Amino acid sequence: MPKATWNGATLAEADSDAVRIVEGSVYFPPESIDRTYLRESRTQTICPVKGVAGYFDVVVEGEVNRDAAWFYPSPRAEAEEIAGYVAFWKGVTVEQDD
Repeated sequence: MPKATWNGATLAEADSDAVRIVEGSVYFPPESIDRTYLRESRTQTICPVKGVAGYFDVVVEGEVNRDAAWFYPSPRAEAEEIAGYVAFWKGVTVEQDD
């Protein structure tokens, strides 16, 4: 069962068949995210394949990991399977099933 953790907190956990892997990143379905630890960020980036990405800061026990989670609210057609899914980086540990 794929799981994302940071600073001792579980940020997301989902069945293997629910996650999507795109370009090496694990995207968790919206319902698997513990939004208690996410704070909206104003950061946006543009991917030529997936479209405009939005970001969340991850906040656990007062520690902030800026822009450590990203998502595509309205991805381009080529990436529509990850609409609303959330991926992590910047020190967030993502464990996958073997």
